[in-house]
Amino acid sequence: MEIYGDQVGRLIEELSGLPGVGGKTAQRLAFHIINMPEERAESLASAIVDARKNIRYCKSCYTITDRELCPICASAKRDRKTIMVVETPRDLAAYERTGRFTGVYHVLHGVINPALGIGVGDIRLKELIERLSREDVEELIIATNSSVEGEATAMYISKLVKPSGIKTSRIASGVPVGGDLECIDEVTLLRALEGRVEL
Repeated sequence: MEIYGDQVGRLIEELSGLPGVGGKTAQRLAFHIINMPEERAESLASAIVDARKNIRYCKSCYTITDRELCPICASAKRDRKTIMVVETPRDLAAYERTGRFTGVYHVLHGVINPALGIGVGDIRLKELIERLSREDVEELIIATNSSVEGEATAMYISKLVKPSGIKTSRIASGVPVGGDLECIDEVTLLRALEGRVEL
């Protein structure tokens, strides 16, 4: 049953299509947006459109950015001899919040998951291997989630990289099995990083 009319209904419908946003939250957000000053609502709409048009992948690590190289890859202060492999840009952000990792990253954009039809060619594994062949890397830290798929992906990467002689390690316990890195506190992430083990 239509309650508010087409415009409000469409706004609620669009917002409820966002991950983690149910009907009640979408309605609350819609009313908040409607009650914003017009220039604030226009600024929000413009930020969404601009982000969608201008965001791309970093040409080195494949995180999202609006530049050719993300700020981490462009920084002269980062240790390029250590690369941490993560599943998503959100996982990268989680480790950056610890403030202790000084290396660079490689974002896979997923893990190998045959049940969902996600194979080796569907994530950024080829790009990782190419990067390792052209850069002087001493250690590869695999920080995929502790799910079955994350563990399988870590083992696959380890087997690919081992012959190159690059030290390959896996983040240690502290990250619960089935836990998503983006939801874990900084202290736990730091313990997992510091207690990593060689594969």
